This record gives sequence, C-alpha cells and structure tokens, in this order.
Amino acid sequence: MGSDAMREVNRPREIPLEISGFEKPLFSLLDETARLYPDQAYTLFQGQKQTFLQVKQTAERIAAFLRSQGVHKGDRVAVFLPNLPHYPSIFFGIIKTGAICVTCNPMYTASELGYQLKDCGARAVFCMDHPRFYPVTVEAIQDTEVRTVVICNIRSSLPKAKGFLGSLFGKIPRARNHEPGHFFFDQVTDRTSPDTSPADIDPGTDPALIIYTGGTTGVPKGAALTHSNLVFQVQAIDEWARLPHESGSEPEKLRPGGYHCYLGVLPWYHIFGLSACMLAACASGSRLVCIPDPRAGKPPFSDVLKAVEHSRPTLLVAVPTIFSAFVNHPRLERYDLSSIMLCVSGGAPLPRELCQRFEDKTGSLIIEGYGLSETSPVITVNPTNRKQRRLGSVGYALPNTVIKIVDQKTGQKELAQGEDGEIAVHGPQVMPGYWQKPEADAESFREIEGRRFFLTGDIGHKDPEGYLVITDRKKDVILVGGFNCYPREVEEVLYQHPKVALAAVVGVPSEKSGEEVKAFVQPVEGEECTEQELLEFCRERLAGYKRPRSIEFRDELPVSAVGKVLRRVLRDEEDNAAE
Repeated sequence: MGSDAMREVNRPREIPLEISGFEKPLFSLLDETARLYPDQAYTLFQGQKQTFLQVKQTAERIAAFLRSQGVHKGDRVAVFLPNLPHYPSIFFGIIKTGAICVTCNPMYTASELGYQLKDCGARAVFCMDHPRFYPVTVEAIQDTEVRTVVICNIRSSLPKAKGFLGSLFGKIPRARNHEPGHFFFDQVTDRTSPDTSPADIDPGTDPALIIYTGGTTGVPKGAALTHSNLVFQVQAIDEWARLPHESGSEPEKLRPGGYHCYLGVLPWYHIFGLSACMLAACASGSRLVCIPDPRAGKPPFSDVLKAVEHSRPTLLVAVPTIFSAFVNHPRLERYDLSSIMLCVSGGAPLPRELCQRFEDKTGSLIIEGYGLSETSPVITVNPTNRKQRRLGSVGYALPNTVIKIVDQKTGQKELAQGEDGEIAVHGPQVMPGYWQKPEADAESFREIEGRRFFLTGDIGHKDPEGYLVITDRKKDVILVGGFNCYPREVEEVLYQHPKVALAAVVGVPSEKSGEEVKAFVQPVEGEECTEQELLEFCRERLAGYKRPRSIEFRDELPVSAVGKVLRRVLRDEEDNAAE
C-alpha cells in the first residue's frame, strides 16, 4: 500500500492504494494493443508511420531470427541505437525469445560500450548504420561474447520519395564499410518468417531488461528489471494520470487507442524514456514521435519544435534541460505548442522558476515525479492537476509502494515526518538486484519490518501533508563549516535569475570552512551576465554559508545524454585543477 496514506491529505481519492494484474510478460502489452488497435499508428518518423500490428509482426520476425542465431532464454542482447522507429520492434523481439534486452547509450565510446557488453555477456547487438556508431560497435565487440551484429539503416523508415532522394544525394547516414558476416535489419525482417510462440516467462523473476546506472557517480552497474517490474510501472502510471480531455470536463484516465501522442524526445536507452514513453505509448495504443537527436536543427532544438507543431503530441515526458531548451529557444514564439496537455518531469530536480516559465509559454501543465533506474523508474509522482500538484515536491507514492525516510548511517532507523534522511523504497517496481553484483546488492538493500527496501542514495523528507520533498543527492551534499548545504537549494535561487539558462553547484576545498560553494552557470543565449551580479542576487536570498563564493560561466555545462547536469564532472575538474 502507499506509505503513510492517512497523512497524504491531497492524494487523489480516485487512485487506488493497490493495483493487481501486473504479473505477466512484458511483451503481452504489445500483443494486447495490436489485437485491440491493429491499424492504429505506433511510431511516427519523418512522415512515415508503423502500426501496432506491423511492429508486432516485425518483433516476431526478429525473435525468430535471434533464435536461429542461437539466442535463448536468459541470454543478453544489446541495443546500441538512438530513438529510431526500429527500437520498439527490436526491444519486443528480444524479450519474446526470453532473452534480456540491454540498452546502451549510443554516444558511448568503444571502450564504454565494450565494458557494458563484457559485463552483461551480450550474445548479439543491434546498431545503427552510421559513420560513427557502426565503427564504434565493431571495435567494442572485440574480446566479447557478441557473435551476431544487426545493422539498422533509416532508409526503409522514410517515405519512399524521401528515402530515394536521401540515398541519391547522400543525406542518409551510412557507414563507409561493413564487416562480412554482419546482418542488415531489413534483410533480417524481409527474409525471416515470424515466430509467434513467445518464451515461457516467470514475470516476477525473469529479467526483461538490464539498464546500466551509476555512470554519473562511479563504475556503471546493470540494474536487472523483471517483466512484472516494468508491467507494474506502466499500469501504475496509467492508473495515476487523470486529465480533463475537453474544456470543463471531469478528469479521467488517459484515453486509449490513438487519442494521445507521446513526444519521444527522451532517449529510450534510458529507463525514463523507455518506460514512461515508449512502453507507456504501447500499452495505451498511443502514437509515439521518434526524435533521434533532440539538438538537431538551426538553431539547436528547432527540429523538436517542428515535430511538436507537425505531429501534435499531447504528452511530454522530459528532464529539466529539455524544458529549459524549450523556454530559451530564440524562436519559440513561432511554433504552435498548444497540443501539449500534460508534461512529466524527472531525472533531475525541476527548478520552480523553470516550471513556471514553461507553463506560461505553452499553457500546459508540468508535474514532477521521482525515481531511479533501479525502480523502473517511477516511485512517486504529483497529482496531475494544478490544485493538488505541489511545486517543489515529487508528490506521493505510486500504488503498492512504500516510502520510508531512514538514517543515513545504517539505512534502517525510520525518522520522524519532516526530518531529512535517506529515501528507502519497497514496491513491485523495485529491481531484484544488480546484474552479478551481490556486493552492490548488500550495500543497497535493507530489511525493515520484514520487507526489503532499496536505499536510493537521495536525501529527502515528507512535508506535513505527506508530499515527498527531495533535498539532494547523498553524495552531493556540501559540508560548509559543519553545516549541510544542499546544491539544489542554491541552484533553485540561481534559476530565478532571468539570465541563467542552466546552473550547477558543487563543493570545493576551503581552508576556513572545509568546503565552500562554487557555482557554474550557462547564461541564456544572447545575455551578458557578471559574477558580481549573481553573487549579489544570491546574497539577498541565501544564508551566508549557502552563498557561492565564486561563479564560473560556461558556454555549455556538461550533461548526460538524458539531460542531467553532471555535477561529478565539474567536481572532478576542480579536483584536477587543485592538484
């Protein structure tokens, strides 16, 4: 049941504390939607669409091909692709064999990809026919167990005329050379008969996905998520989201069968984009706009705005840097964004000022949620209406989910409501454990009152009305003269300044106080901002120990591929400079 339900005074009453029916194979989501809405469009890409029935049939061909290559239940198959229309078919094809899909960041170097392929013991990999991605794949598979490589070209996903002209003028990306023995996606799907007999799955114990996490804080670890972990996640979010679909109408669950359209701007190799966008669209029979490169266009991000105007998405799942890219785009006013009804923000703290600016410019609603790769990912989310949404919080626990705030030293002593501590979670979305990392499991899990809780590494508390408030990452807290300074609080202040596009705060060594606060700022394009201007701004709004002692301006702040500002990179740069 939901944690402290009696004190969650604004939790929507129509949302149950418990749901059931999620103990089933993940591929059943596609099978059921293809049965109900066979001709409804699933993926949209450059004016071309794939229906749910077409995606299902292609997935069955991929499953048959993988079995012909000796891939069996429990084997690992990697996907090294951006958000291409091939992705859903490949993903569902892999898990229909009983194999485990391993999603890989397409921006990885050969050494980074190689580490992941070796760690999981992948037998096959799907990659893009591209002058960068394919050579990286070829180098990365050396000394791994990969024996099957499938190359995906986008030509067949384009309208015929566009594909022909693109090939004619060399505008469709393609690797210069291809290794003998590697397969092409179109040949595989054209020449293979579908396999309609999916593997026998135990949803509660069989992994469907290994997703790597921890890259921003250390060596990546593979979070092994089961079929029921992910099915629960999709069903719980579907139960939670309630919208008035017409002006003045009562809120209701999201309408299925093509009413809604998701903007696929978050990468699907990441759990947030995969679960809350690609899988959620599948389960509800909604359209899904494929955005392989959010930065594309002149100026950057223009292609995303064009896609919104053309495809009319109603739902946007994103991270704060995406919302920042919207509101700071110099030509935003030229585009019609009125189709967007609901936005979900996660992956990093959403500054209040950024939320308000986005809503003012688009007329949509943003709700913030919270989760991790290890939890499929969503743990908590705000109510999907302005009255019950609480800006600055991440909302209430999903059904079947228990949240506890525990002491940071042992992770087992529950703290009083309102007191900051480490956030621990128990629920059907929590992974059984990391891939072949029992020592990491022992460090990350605790038994509390007979139930197994995952320690998130995040610091937070519950406010008087039961909303969960994230204070900061446990490892990012800055100790200034014995006082805890949370970077997020300082960043929130910086985001209030109209000339600040992105901000990040880290601790740097100080002879007087042990550590002191340093801020890194990316100004709004075309704006000039001085250090003294921002220092004065902070002085009026922050206690002395929380104020930045220095501010460094950057043209761009380092961000992960999913859009998180990487404090770790900035901290490492400071450490190296001090040596």
